[in-house]
Amino acid sequence: MNETIDILLATYNGEKYVKEQIESILNQDYQNINLIISDDCSKDNTPKIIKEYEQKDSRIKVYLQEKNLGVVKNIEFLLGHVENDYFMLADQDDYWLPEKVRKSFETLKKENADMVFGDLEVVDENLNTIYPSFGDFMLLNKKIHKYINTNRLNYLYNCVTGCTVLCKSEFIKKIIPIPTDSKRLIHDHWIGLVMSLNGKLAYMDEKHIKYRQHGDNQVGTDKISHGFKEIEQVRELFINVKLGVLGTYVKHNEIFPKEMQELNIKAYEYFKMLQNKKNFNFKGWNIFYQLYKTENFSYYIMNFVIMNTPALGRGIFKLRYKILRILKKR
Repeated sequence: MNETIDILLATYNGEKYVKEQIESILNQDYQNINLIISDDCSKDNTPKIIKEYEQKDSRIKVYLQEKNLGVVKNIEFLLGHVENDYFMLADQDDYWLPEKVRKSFETLKKENADMVFGDLEVVDENLNTIYPSFGDFMLLNKKIHKYINTNRLNYLYNCVTGCTVLCKSEFIKKIIPIPTDSKRLIHDHWIGLVMSLNGKLAYMDEKHIKYRQHGDNQVGTDKISHGFKEIEQVRELFINVKLGVLGTYVKHNEIFPKEMQELNIKAYEYFKMLQNKKNFNFKGWNIFYQLYKTENFSYYIMNFVIMNTPALGRGIFKLRYKILRILKKR
């Protein structure tokens, strides 16, 4: 395997961890890489740090943005500067194990896939293990294995962690532009969705990244709904998330096959309707079924109660919250 792989690193105020991440990328046992870095107007020493690395290693190319693009458009900028047949995404605060690039590329070739993604080890700011498997903690692994090469994989919610991705560059023309219609649908969700509709995917159970969690993470393992005491709070969050995701789908319906275009519209209208239902809803249950039928039974029932019969779930939700507090899981 002699192909050059472009690794894309978007930075913003990342001085605390970016050196360690860059070093972990440069020290990969697969050395035929280019590291393309775009800094989004950092206010700390990140630009100085990455420019120093550029001067030391010819494989590094640095772009300093003149105005803040935001994380999604910064990644889109990087995608537009890919020069080779394969690209990977990297976060500024993680740590790559030495075999990450090689193992990802070997899996892509072995599975004859267009994109490979994988699990991660969740660590604290000092790289101590918090959760051995991100996929298990977020309850993603079973669904990924079951629906890896169907359009259901990344439809209802995101199962693809961007920093694990290795993808063929020929698909960039389908990926960009990345929508910014809603903060509820971020770049890795979109990339995973587009690739599930257009290419063959492969998944690595092995963890080749230490996925660092700290106070400045934009996206991590924190489950916002765990802090809610009332079912109405969870319901409002869930509905708003689905409106953001499905609203983006509807605005970009042309990327979907016809039968999914119709589902997108019906599902978006279903969640709009739910906003006006406070206790019980008896409409659109067939739409709910079409959306959630691929989920496990407990997830299906929990979401059905939250969305359609919150009046029945209030007491159970409060009791559940108290029990989880006692068990120190809240």
